[in-house]
Amino acid sequence: MQTPAPQALLDYVEGLRTHDVDKVASTAGDDLRFISATRILDKQQFLAMLAALYAGFPDWTYKFDSIEDRGQGNYAIKWDQGGTHTGVWAMSGMEPIEPTGKSVRIPPHYFFYRVADDKLVIIFPEPILGGAPSGILQQIGVELPPL
Repeated sequence: MQTPAPQALLDYVEGLRTHDVDKVASTAGDDLRFISATRILDKQQFLAMLAALYAGFPDWTYKFDSIEDRGQGNYAIKWDQGGTHTGVWAMSGMEPIEPTGKSVRIPPHYFFYRVADDKLVIIFPEPILGGAPSGILQQIGVELPPL
């Protein structure tokens, strides 16, 4: 019998689906770390990234089949996500990008989560070619900054 996902993760998923950054914030521990291939974001930086994404892509959608329990407070979700760039996308550290009207679809891939004390403490997207944010920038025709 599969154990249900923790409420914090269920609320997080609902917050993403409804673009409710405050709801997402309520699920994250103060020490949250979002660990990408190129940066580690703290809670406030992660929430700012989501707010910028939703402003630039108001129709951004998330789809998944299941929440996988990986044991010891670790979970995985294989997200299929995308949207249309119809708003200004103002990511931290970059010049704002005016709407291009282009549709974006990130290749489906796993995001891994660790839950401790009923809060998300780690979010780690599987590093993949075409993943966010570089995959989004490429698909809307923005030249990537040099590494």
